[in-house]
Formats: sequence, C-alpha cells, structure tokens
Amino acid sequence: MRRPSWVPAGMDLDRPAAARVYDYYLGGSHNFAADREMARKAIEMWPDLPLIMRANRAFLRRSVTFLAEQGFTRFLDIGSGIPTFGAVHEVARQIQPDSRVVYVDKDPVAVAHSRLLLQDDKLSAVVDADLTNPEDLLSRPEVVELLAPGEPVALLLVAVLHFVTDEQDPEGILATLRDALPSGSALAICHASLEGRPDQAETHQALYNRTPTPMTMRAADRINRFFDGFELVEPGVVYLPQWRPDEPAAVGEHPERMVGLVGVGLLP
Repeated sequence: MRRPSWVPAGMDLDRPAAARVYDYYLGGSHNFAADREMARKAIEMWPDLPLIMRANRAFLRRSVTFLAEQGFTRFLDIGSGIPTFGAVHEVARQIQPDSRVVYVDKDPVAVAHSRLLLQDDKLSAVVDADLTNPEDLLSRPEVVELLAPGEPVALLLVAVLHFVTDEQDPEGILATLRDALPSGSALAICHASLEGRPDQAETHQALYNRTPTPMTMRAADRINRFFDGFELVEPGVVYLPQWRPDEPAAVGEHPERMVGLVGVGLLP
C-alpha cells in the first residue's frame, strides 16, 4: 500500500485504530485496510454498528446545535477523530459564526490529517494529547487559551470515555477537566452502555481489546455519575435517539438498540 503523504513516518498502518474504524463506519475515506477489516468483523457480529455510529454523529450535531443556540462559542472536542461529516466547527458556525474549536486526539494519523484539513481555519486548532493524562492536555497552549476565563466552554466527550479503562480512573479525569472549566461551561457525553444489547457487549469489547484502544462498556448508573457537578438538561441521560430528536418518529420503537447513553450537563 502506498503511504499517503499526511501519514506520520513510522506509523503502523497494520494495526486498527478506533478513530479510523469510526471513520469507516461513517462512510469516510480516512482509514486503512486494517481498520476496514476490523470494522467488517465487528459488523458481522453486530449489524447495527454503522447505524449506531451514525446515531452517535447525529447526537454530536444535535448537542452542538443546542449549545450554540444557548450562546456557546468555545468548544473543546476530546477524542475528536478526524473532523469530517458534520464536524463541530461546521455545526457550531451555522449558529455562531465566530465559534472556536480545539480538537484533541491521540491517534497520530487522526491528528495529522485533522491538521491538514484545518490548516486554513484560523478559529480551529488540533492538539495531539491523551485524555488519560488530563494535566498534560490542559497545559497545551491551545487549550489554555480556549479555557481562559471570560466565556464558558462546551466540553465534548463523545464516544471516547469508553476507551478509558477503570484503572485509568475516568471519574478522576472528569473531575480534573471539570475543575479547569470556566463558570457556566457544559459537558456532553456519549458512552457505550451495557444495558442496550447485553448479548453483544462481551464479544464487542473482546474485539476492541485486540487493538491499542480497548473498550469498557459501562452501566447506566456509572455513566450518570460522570455528570457529577453538572446540572443535567432535559431529558437527562438517555439512549442516543432519545436526546432532543429532530422529530418524534426519529426515536423508533427500540431506542435501546442504539446502545450509546448520552446527556448534556451545565456547570453552575
């Protein structure tokens, strides 16, 4: 395979990465053979996966739209992957044209390609940092500038916390990030849940455990606790299609099949 010019030297393209597998689910082209092979295996076991990933992207769009309508113009998207297919800056600027976005990811390919895509965007920045080291992430100049007092910031953790293991202390990470946010900020989370399809959870986690990004699907009460310190907006923590749908029919008869639990909270 010919290595694209934007792929960092020495990057192992024979190992799948969550950001690029997600891009494949969305129908993107920023992925490689190993990513596509893993995605195909996952879909064989769980045919709803592409629908779930698109529902996740739809929640990102709805939550960013909601926050922009509330006046938010600063967004910190951690675990952003590659900002295509309705990325945060595109959605937010339809409502708040001066919206600033800092995208954070630890996948070198996602970071390199994001920088290429956004090189002419003066209001967006891309940071190579790891959510599991929040002190380092918060020390980056682009993040420091975004979090400067004066305006609230929307912290987006969409489909990333389930790649943080229990040993890495997700509650502690969230507390560190929460304490760094200006007053009036917001938190949006999408997290893979155990309840929606318990018959699929074990095999799906096992598949991701073969990659550099193992997955930990969690119970609803644990996901609710991730919002400690925030006031949940209606309808609270619900399945992906149930959070402020564009129309009632979009929820469907079995929202639990879209196994992500999502919510948005506001910091007093």
